[in-house]
Amino acid sequence: MTRTDSNAAPRSKKRRHPLRWVAALLVLLVGGWFFLQWQLWGIQITVTQVPVAGLPEEFEGLRIVQISDLHGHAYGEDSGELLELVAGQEPDLIAVTGDLIDRESQMEMVPALARGLAVIAPTYYVTGNHEWAVGNVPRLKGILAECGVTVFSNQYTILERGGASLVLAGIDDPNGYADQKTPEELYEEIRAQAADQCIILLAHRNDRFDQYAAAGYNLVISGHGHGGIVRLPFTDGLLGTNRRFFPTWTSGVYTLGDSTLFVSRGLGNNTVPIPGFRLFNRPDLAVLELTAGEAGA
Repeated sequence: MTRTDSNAAPRSKKRRHPLRWVAALLVLLVGGWFFLQWQLWGIQITVTQVPVAGLPEEFEGLRIVQISDLHGHAYGEDSGELLELVAGQEPDLIAVTGDLIDRESQMEMVPALARGLAVIAPTYYVTGNHEWAVGNVPRLKGILAECGVTVFSNQYTILERGGASLVLAGIDDPNGYADQKTPEELYEEIRAQAADQCIILLAHRNDRFDQYAAAGYNLVISGHGHGGIVRLPFTDGLLGTNRRFFPTWTSGVYTLGDSTLFVSRGLGNNTVPIPGFRLFNRPDLAVLELTAGEAGA
């Protein structure tokens, strides 16, 4: 039998020291800050098998590294960190699909990056909307060309491999000159010279895929969509660069008829609608491995 002393003093509850709550809050804030920095600058390498209708057998497995929407950010001194990651992917060619810079002062970081990319693999560039907004696009194109980058201004070239060939083309962003060739006009020009060739198009704007597909391009490689700014499960991104919710064609592979679109989520931070922000959507160093097959299969 247990004896109870009715005169015993009641036990007092321990109170947590206020500093513990402050320390816990600081840990959460610091952890959140590091998480956000990782989301903004922690490059994620994505390797994707991309089906291309009409791809010659000899180009099966062609490896393309895509640099898109860098928006003037240099990863490391002279972009050394980014160049190291690109070189590690052993690309057959490199596609730079626009929005390389946001301000004219950022042209200073272009030569080191351009020279570094051109040493790794043949590098091809098309403008995005931001280069035209900055202005002085001829100067930027000149710097890139001097550093060994092929600049496409509504132009194309023939790539050869193992005795087979395909067409690689690139168009200026619609923010450019009003009298430039349309994608349809460029396609017809190519077809007049290469009637049966598979055509890969570098075009900054992902949201014009229906236009490119209707023209007849086999593969379009784009950026601009930034992955929908915030990536959520079962969505194609939360917010588009056009400030609309639930945009489409923002990341990865899409098909329309016999045409395939591949979209990079981009390497730089967003400028609209929420400057300097991305969530569950780390910077994307996209690696495409081309495979022959029907686009809609």
